[in-house]
Amino acid sequence: MPEIAGARLGTEWRFITGAADPGGLPPPGPPEIAFAGRSNVGKSSLINAVAGRKALARVSNTPGRTQQVNFFAVDDTMVVVDLPGYGYAAAPKDTVAGWTDLIRLYLKGRVTLRHVLLLIDGRHGVKPNDHEIMTMLDRAAVPYQIVLTKADKVGVAAAERVRAATEAALVKHPAARTHALLTSAEKGTGIEELRELILTLVAQ
Repeated sequence: MPEIAGARLGTEWRFITGAADPGGLPPPGPPEIAFAGRSNVGKSSLINAVAGRKALARVSNTPGRTQQVNFFAVDDTMVVVDLPGYGYAAAPKDTVAGWTDLIRLYLKGRVTLRHVLLLIDGRHGVKPNDHEIMTMLDRAAVPYQIVLTKADKVGVAAAERVRAATEAALVKHPAARTHALLTSAEKGTGIEELRELILTLVAQ
């Protein structure tokens, strides 16, 4: 199974279904952990790194290629959910608006959702539309963890500055965990810690 060493989330990851509208969401089942973030944050790459697979989630250089909510079963004991990216995307505006509404509906109303991993570009920190999602999660009382991506694209000192600034902002968000996790899908930074965190969150 995993090509990347570390904490094991399970021996089998399999695609369940993709939902492009609320009617396509599968019935609630095992506990779910959702990955959310901007369209160019590197979400698919990070999911592949966590799963130890090279092509479980589709990776593209074009932001916005994930245009539905994708569900992956992990040993049939939990479900990892890959949400479409919000913000800029290479798609028509009405299409982007539709999946943005679907993201919000899922995040606010999914009864089996245990936790949201909110991915933030580690080069830039929290952007205005990240704040919008964070505020929405706060109001819906949905717990979330900030995961800073692409740590390999900046120096160590710069990455730590972004992490410190992000954690300072988290004190204003009651549903957020206070620690921001620094990761790199390319270099493997933080991947084992993220796996262990997911195992902890799904057990809560």
